[in-house]
Amino acid sequence: MPDFSLELNEDQLQVQKWVHDFAESVIRPAAHEWDEREETPWPIIEEAAKIGLYSFDFVANAFTDPTGLLMPVVNEELTWGDAGIALAILGSTLGLAGIFANGTPEQLMEWAPQCFGTPDDLKLAAFCVSEPDAGSDVSSLRTRAVYDEAKDEWVVNGTKTWITNGGIANTHVVVASVDPELGARGQASFVVPEGTPGVAMGQKFKKMGIRASHTAEVIFDDCRVPGRCLLGGKEKLDAKLARAREGQRSSGQAAMKTFEATRPAVGAQAVGIARAAYEYSLDYAKERKQFGRPIIDNQGIAFKIADMKTRVDASRLLVWRAAWMGATGKPFEAGEGSMSKLFAGETAVWVTEQAIQILGGAGYVREHPVERWHRDAKIYTIFEGTSEIQRLIIARAVSGMHVR
Repeated sequence: MPDFSLELNEDQLQVQKWVHDFAESVIRPAAHEWDEREETPWPIIEEAAKIGLYSFDFVANAFTDPTGLLMPVVNEELTWGDAGIALAILGSTLGLAGIFANGTPEQLMEWAPQCFGTPDDLKLAAFCVSEPDAGSDVSSLRTRAVYDEAKDEWVVNGTKTWITNGGIANTHVVVASVDPELGARGQASFVVPEGTPGVAMGQKFKKMGIRASHTAEVIFDDCRVPGRCLLGGKEKLDAKLARAREGQRSSGQAAMKTFEATRPAVGAQAVGIARAAYEYSLDYAKERKQFGRPIIDNQGIAFKIADMKTRVDASRLLVWRAAWMGATGKPFEAGEGSMSKLFAGETAVWVTEQAIQILGGAGYVREHPVERWHRDAKIYTIFEGTSEIQRLIIARAVSGMHVR
């Protein structure tokens, strides 16, 4: 088990530079265009696939890094380039994480490569949890999956919303209720393969930020999936349901297992946005002159810069700790995964707001990227668990009480 270290090893440093160079040379120059277009940036994803950045092999290597730090490093560098484009590249990893968290090794080997495809035949994946009436409260999912024993098929009906790559993905991983009376304990995850009838895209959302990332509703209408698409298998599900009916504690919700695995990576994305805004502000403050001197000579500006840098670094430390704990099997006894996402997300919003203030009027117009970074940052206090939900998780963890 690797000791916790703040020093990246040679392999990690090489990957960090490789991803940073891609973010600097390919993502950043295209960021404004795709923010304006509000479309999936296929040319950028294709470039990422050509160099092996958008691939199952790369993501698998990053996920299985024994220190846990490689995935946060990659996420930070990509969002330093642009959060919307980064999410277009990273969105399929959510579907992969859903398969990884709940599937058997055989299911992982079958479905994981199909989340990405090949450079010549790109594929997308989506992870479908949230619903119009079940966002933070994932125990209230209404999407149903009913088993048709005669055909060994599951029939899925329901509407999912706020889904990254929703409706345009080749593979959808959906969390559905198989026994509504059991609430969250009566849920299971399913792979819906490419070309399955009964899957349709609903409304595509026009968003404040991360506009290059496709977000839409997914509608399942008598969607039939083979029994082998139940992640974990029927035997495991039946045993879990039997335990739940007897009142025994479950090992965890299907959706929550995925979120636990991805929260530090999401926090790292927020760190990337905050770092980009801090660096841009620092350069601007050293070059911009008012009253005959650079504005950073003024404490009012210099102290903002100092606080921005401090919060960015503190966020990264929380993210790295949580990622290391997850990789080395240390339990999140104080909600450390939630801490990392909470603090990094709120830091990104605060730092990007300070960046706008430092640039003044220039920060409010689209000629400079800080207004886009501020728009992008806000989602990090909302998706994959709002700041309020993260605080609830932390409060429950440290108190041992069921805080509501």
